[in-house]
Parts: sequence; structure tokens; C-alpha cells
Amino acid sequence: MRIPAHSVCTAIRDDIVAGVHERGSRLTEELLARRYGVSRVPVREALRTLEAEGFVVTRRHAGACVAEPTEREAADLLEVRLLLEPLGAARAAQRRTEAHLKVLRGLVRLGQERARRGSGEDLRSLSGWFHETLVQASGSPALIAMLTQLRHKIAWLYVVEAPAGPVELWAGHGAILDAVARGDSERARALMASHTERSTAVHRLRPSAAGERADPVRNPQHRVNTPSLSS
Repeated sequence: MRIPAHSVCTAIRDDIVAGVHERGSRLTEELLARRYGVSRVPVREALRTLEAEGFVVTRRHAGACVAEPTEREAADLLEVRLLLEPLGAARAAQRRTEAHLKVLRGLVRLGQERARRGSGEDLRSLSGWFHETLVQASGSPALIAMLTQLRHKIAWLYVVEAPAGPVELWAGHGAILDAVARGDSERARALMASHTERSTAVHRLRPSAAGERADPVRNPQHRVNTPSLSS
């Protein structure tokens, strides 16, 4: 697989999130360069970036390896999301453009139609696009970068089960959009806080390479209730 050198970091990160490179596994420059069809220089730079992001660690006598976040670190991701997602919605209410609203309205309309019809295959990706567009509407590069990285890590460590009530979920998206469209930042913040807290209940920690069981996250403010999870 040959990819542009500037895309090496994205490719390695995507493969880590997808489980191609398992947690704790070694990442050798030579093998990665061969896999992605580039020289070792962009691979080395990508590994430095991914180490700064927390996806890679450097170990004595082993070199670069895929990180193995602890239970507490995994739970912290959901707690941080509980703080940042509402902030993003509040900022979006203050800074959104008509272009943002047009995209958000289209996503909500499509999501609500498919939820009512029970055709839920695309609902997860539609929900992801809704949240991504909403944070883009915040107009805050720092917040966009933090939430983007946070979503990558949550996708890496958690499985998200289908919500029990997709119609209610998309009604919630619609309510958030209404608050953003009206410029009501406090209501947008409150609705997103409630929405994000409910979504935590459908997150399950992924099994590590050793095959531990993934259990539900009951409260992101406390240690995740899993037996000896090493991820």
C-alpha cells in the first residue's frame, strides 16, 4: 500500500484505532515504511507525532510500541468528553454560519427519517458527522483538535453499541440544532451535556490483545469496572 508521505501519520493512527497494530505491539520503522510504501523518514516523524498524541510509547530495548492505556486513562477520555462536547455546542451557538446550519439540518433530517423507518445502518456515521460538523461550527481550532483526537482515542478503546431509542436520539440532535440555530448557547450546552452523558452508557471497553472482557462504563468519573484490563 503506497500512500503520500504526509499521510503516513493518519494511516498509522487509523490502523492503530482499527486494531491492525495491537496495543503493546512493536512499531518498527522498517516494517512500517514497507507497509505504507514510504521511506523511514516520514515514518519516524509520524511516530513522534503519535507519541505526543498518546497512541505510541517508546520503551527501552523495544523502541516504539502501541500504547496500552490503563482503565483509568480510558475512563478519563469519556469524562473529558463530557466537558468538551457541551463547550463545543455552546460555542457553535455563538459562531455557527449559515453553511454550518445547512449541513446540520440536512444531517438531522436524514437521521430522523432513517430512525423512523428503522434503517439504522448509517445512523452511527450520520451521528458522527453531526457531532463533527457541530464542533467545526465552534470556530475554535484548539477545541476542534482536542475533540478530534479524543474521538480517535474513544473509537480505539471503546465499542459503541446501537442506542435503544434511535428516534429519541435524533430528536435530541434536533433539539441541540434548534438551540444552536437560535444562538442559545446555554441551552445548547445543557442539551449536549445531557446527550453526552446518556451516550456514555452504550460505551463498552474493547478487549485488549490478551482478550479480556469488555464491560459497560457505568460512571466515567470512577474506575471502569473491568477485571484486570490492561488497555
